[in-house]
Parts: sequence; C-alpha cells; structure tokens
Amino acid sequence: GGVPLTNLKFLITSFNSIWCRDYGPWTVYSQNIDTLRIIDWKYNRTARPLDDASPVFIANTMGVPIHQTLIAPNDLVNTGGNFMADGHGTAFASKLILTENAAGNPYGVSVKTESQINGIMSSYMGISRYIKMDILPYDQIHHIDMHMKLLDEETLLVGQYPTGVADGPQIELNLQYVLNNFQTCFGKPYKVVRIPMPPHNGNYPPTGNYRTYTNSVFVNKTVIVPTYELQYDTTALRIYREALPGYKIVGIDCNAIIPSLGAIHCITKEIGVNQPVFISHSALRNTNNTSQPYEVKAYIKHKSGISQARMFWSIDTAGGFTQVNMTNIGDTFRANIPAQPLNTKVYYYISATSVSGKTVTKPLPAPRGNIQFTVTNVTGVEPVAAGIPNKFSLHQNYPNPFNPVTKIKFDIAKNTNVKLRIFDVTGREVLKITDAYMTAGSYSYQWNASQFASGIYFYRLDAGEYSEIKKMVLVK
Repeated sequence: GGVPLTNLKFLITSFNSIWCRDYGPWTVYSQNIDTLRIIDWKYNRTARPLDDASPVFIANTMGVPIHQTLIAPNDLVNTGGNFMADGHGTAFASKLILTENAAGNPYGVSVKTESQINGIMSSYMGISRYIKMDILPYDQIHHIDMHMKLLDEETLLVGQYPTGVADGPQIELNLQYVLNNFQTCFGKPYKVVRIPMPPHNGNYPPTGNYRTYTNSVFVNKTVIVPTYELQYDTTALRIYREALPGYKIVGIDCNAIIPSLGAIHCITKEIGVNQPVFISHSALRNTNNTSQPYEVKAYIKHKSGISQARMFWSIDTAGGFTQVNMTNIGDTFRANIPAQPLNTKVYYYISATSVSGKTVTKPLPAPRGNIQFTVTNVTGVEPVAAGIPNKFSLHQNYPNPFNPVTKIKFDIAKNTNVKLRIFDVTGREVLKITDAYMTAGSYSYQWNASQFASGIYFYRLDAGEYSEIKKMVLVK
C-alpha cells in the first residue's frame, strides 16, 4: 500500500486464528499512569493454544510486566470483543462473561459469582463499575463490539436495526437499561450516536450476515471502519465524521470476513504507549449562561510531570483560536472561556506538555477536531441519539412512579418550536423545561423533583402542530 515503514514494527510469532481482539494483550497503567503493564485473560477457545500464548510473547518483546488470570480463584475466562472501557474505571460487557465462568463451564476454571468476577476485574483492570447487558439472540458470539462502541468517555455508538428486526429489540432494551441506570464517569447522561446495522442482500440476521459498522478501531487520529455496500456505507461514514470531527475516517471492505462473525475491531489490538500524557476532561455542554465565564477543567498527569497546559477557544475557527494558560492545583488544571451571547457556538480544545517534552491534545486531532457547545435557551435537555426520528413522540417517563428523579424523553421529527412543561394535578404550570426552537432529533430531560410535593403531575410536549400529555407520579 505504499505505507512508510518508519513507525511500524513487526512481531513474528505463531498463532491459530486472526481474532487477536479476543486473545490479545490488554494494556493497563499502574501508579497513576507511571508503569505500563500487560494483562492476559484465559482465552475462551481451548483449541487455540498458540493464540492464547501471544500476550506473553508480546509482553516479553516489549519488556513490560505481565499479569495473567490463570490460577484459581482468579482464573478468569474473558474475550476482548466483549469488553470496552472508558479509561476511568467503567467497563461494558454482555453477560457472556457470567456464563463462561459459571458452573459447568468447559474451560476448567473455578466457578465465580458476579461479585467475584467484578473483584478480579477491579484487581487486574482497575474496573470499579462493570456494566453487563443481556446477550442478543442472533449475534452468536455475544460480543458487544458487534453492535456498540465507546467513541469517548461520554459517548456511545450503538447499532440500530429497523423496528422489530433481528437483534434490534434487545439492543434497544439494553440501551435503555444503560441510560436509565448509569451515568458517565463525570456524572452526566451518556450521549448516544445511532448508526444503521446494514442488511445483506436485503436480509438481516438470522438469514443475512451480521454486518456491523460499530466494529471499528481507533489508530491515533484515524478511525478504520468496516464497509460492505456503497448505499449503506456512505451513511455510516458520514455518521462517524459528524461524531468525530477532525478524525480521518477510512473504510475497508469486510465482506470477505464478516460471514465469520468479525470485522476490523476483531482482527486488531491496540498496544498502549509508554509514558502517556493523560488528559481527563468532561466536555462542556450547551448552556444558557450569558454572563459568567465557562470553566474548562481537566485532570492531567504524566510520569515526568506537566510543564504546561493550555486551553484554546474560538467562536470562528476560520479566524483561529485564542490561547489561555491553565492554572494547576493538585493536577487539576483550569481555564475560562469568556461568556458569550445567546446562539453562539463555541469551539475549544486542551493541550498539555510533559516535563519530558511530550505534547498531547484533547481531542487528539485538535485543532482540526475540537469540542463544541452552544449558548442557548434549551438547557438541561440533552440529545440522546443522532439521526432524525420518523415521527414526533413523547415517551413515558422512567422510572414512574419516581422519587425524586425521573427522565422524560421525546422525539422531534423536524426543526420547529418546542415547549415542554410540567403541570400539577390542578392544571397549574409548575415548571417550563424549554420553550425554544429545536432541531430534529431525540432528546432527554432529567427532572429532579426534590423540591416538589408528592402527587400526580402531567407533562406536555408542544412541537409545531404536535401536542401530547402524559401522567407521572412522584412518591416520597
């Protein structure tokens, strides 16, 4: 392909299969990103011993410590395609992890409860919150990378089938389970980007191949995405570009490999960098604040220390970015963006340089890729899915009854003026959530009713000519 070999290193060893995502090494860091280590789980394919030996070969070649889950009570069977982590202690998996370590498992490992599995993942992987979802009926291997992906700490990319088709119903149930019960590592609702699950010759599983666009891989500032058929690929690649501005999105035809239930993510495995610059930042979201500055806060660490951290912001990227030096208190760096008038879109990114001279930005492809938020009257209402709904709808709040927090979700089929209000049982308006022009999309509002009395409440959505009312019950 004419790719320069300057930054490539080839490791030659024996293997049984191409599925290195499942059997390859996991990179972790100990002592606050001080030491790079390799974790090796027991592979769930006993007939492929050469595959299972590859993490040891790679660790020895790299000269880094390796820790293996091979001896009871820590003899854990796990597979890489069924694991994704946010780098902040949260991980996702299907419940395959439970069944493969249960009584009667074919791998000869000790029986483990979910609590014991969580403990092993905490000790070896630093996972403090292990979110597990029901397995899908048609995906066969039950690996979540076939329908879900973390784009960053706060954003889930989730495959979407036509209503009622194939694994679609269970995917929707799993997604709602996550959104209703968990928040990001920063305590915010997850953002969700939906991407179509494409058919094969017009058919979906179980009669068509399990085509998926979520089985992609990040390689620095590039994302490699599986492709199958131009009429579907163009939409998928556009969704990636919109969700990951600044990244180079590259498609690779995976029609030859997908019948074997894998694509790009399944045949690749990242190796962690030595001495990374770690930047942890919760992206600013839309606000109605037009008078106070917007604080950009980040936790930044490097083995050698941080010599400089800067925040760059702009309201017109064609005119460049304004640089602001960040102040440091206990490895937490802060800088402010000046207050802006309503309907202003703000772009910003963070840059950090270690004492040893390494510079990293967040997002990685900055300034071409950056974080964006808008100063708007629509606040507290968060977009929960990309794409345009087929119709207007107001969903039943969840949970219901509730105490004191519940979520209200609604769909806007086209750009229009939107009112969302809450009324008490007498018909008196007690809260106006939004009254503004909104773009088409799916949205969620989390209502904290701690200051309201128990009782029956009604919430009403007015969007253009559409209007609907639903009842909810606050029980304290």
